[in-house]
Parts: sequence; structure tokens; C-alpha cells
Amino acid sequence: MLLSLRIITPLFVLLAGVQAELITKNCKLISGSDSDKNALNLLEPLTNQNFTAEKPEDGYVYIFQVCGDAGGMKNAGLVQKDKKDGKLVRIGNYNQTRAIRGSDWVLLFYEGGDKYENHCSQEPRRAMIMISCSTSTKNAFSVVLEDNQKDQGCYYLFELDSNAVCPVIPSKLSAGSIILIIVFCCLAVYLTGGFLYQRLVVGAKGVEQFPNYAFWSEIGNLSAKRPHIEAWLLNLLGKSKRKGMTIYFPCDQIT
Repeated sequence: MLLSLRIITPLFVLLAGVQAELITKNCKLISGSDSDKNALNLLEPLTNQNFTAEKPEDGYVYIFQVCGDAGGMKNAGLVQKDKKDGKLVRIGNYNQTRAIRGSDWVLLFYEGGDKYENHCSQEPRRAMIMISCSTSTKNAFSVVLEDNQKDQGCYYLFELDSNAVCPVIPSKLSAGSIILIIVFCCLAVYLTGGFLYQRLVVGAKGVEQFPNYAFWSEIGNLSAKRPHIEAWLLNLLGKSKRKGMTIYFPCDQIT
């Protein structure tokens, strides 16, 4: 059973990675440049999600997907849904995509939507989605405007706040700082665990609750005696040099 899990787990991870790659490739870039591809790759965490927004005054709901069928409409990356009759209007297709990347934003273009009927010279609709960096874990999608009061170049503009496009901030901690943090964490675990063990298991009271109290007490006593021991040894060595003789003394005389 364990061997089967070891074999299946890497395969599952590999298949998941392939599936994620296929999702990003659903968007067909008009230019196909490397900069467009890099900008689009940042949006991978936003795939397989429906983002909805509405403007109460115009009676429509807007549905947006990154490289997916919005509202279930084939190849439509962004659609407009009439709240009265549920009619869908294609605003832009994800198989006609452009993407521009900034320091903390991506501007996504969906083109090739349904044609206007009475204005904008009946040109196809297009959508512009400004995806900006946000530290919030919630993705906020909103309608900004529909610019259709001109003969050409009409568009819909939307905004999406997401942490998917936020730049990665490198760690400024040095190796020494990391080692110190690890040492302090280990010391905290040692003190806390030892204190609880001495108190709850051994039943120690007072200062004896300190972990390895006897050992640390002995270290403290030796440190306190060290200056006296050194002075005593130096005194003996000085006398032996003056007399030109070697002095042997037992260890139990050092107090």
C-alpha cells in the first residue's frame, strides 16, 4: 500500500501540473510575444474561477473568467448577462487575448466580441480588465465604464484586485539572523518543554522546575570559583619559579 502511494503521488502531481499548463494555453495571444506570455502566466492562480460584477443602474451582470468559458459561452472570456431575460452578450474572447505586465499589475485584453448594433460603427466589442495587486485574499471584481460614445475604439473597462500579480518581496534576513532565530526557537522549546515536564511529570517546585537545574547550578558554581582557582595557581607557579623547583599538588586542594 505504501509503495502504491509513493508511485501514485508523483503521477498525480505531474498530471495536476500538466492540467494547469493546459489552462493557461487556452488563451490564444494575438501577438504571441514573450512579454505577453509572461504576463499571462501570472494569472494562472485565477483560472477556473467566475468573477461577477454589476451596475444596478444598467440592469446587467458581467461574468469574467481567465482563459475559461464565462457564463458557459464557448471561447467567451467576458460576457454581459441581462438580469431580466438572462440573454448573454459576448464582450470579448479569450482566444483573442493580449496582456501587458507592469510592476504590480496586468492589463488583459479580450477582443472579438459581439458587434454593436447601433453605435461604434458596429465594430466588435472588446474588454479591458485591469488586474491590480492587492494584499487581500479576496478577489474584488468591478465594472468601471463602457466607453461607447464614439465611432471607433469602444471598449468595456473592468478592475480586478488580486494578490496573484503582487511582486515577490525577497527576504532580507542574513544567514546569521536565520541561525539566531533557529537557536532562540530551540531554546524556547527547551525551556517550555522542560518546565512543563519538571512540573507536571516530576512534580518539582520552585527553581527545581527549571530544566536540568542541577547541571546548570554546577556550571554556575564552577564559573564563580574560576577567578579564585586561577589566582591560586598563578601564586603557586610564581613561587616555584623563584625557588627553581616543581610543585605537585593534589586536585582536592583547589577550593
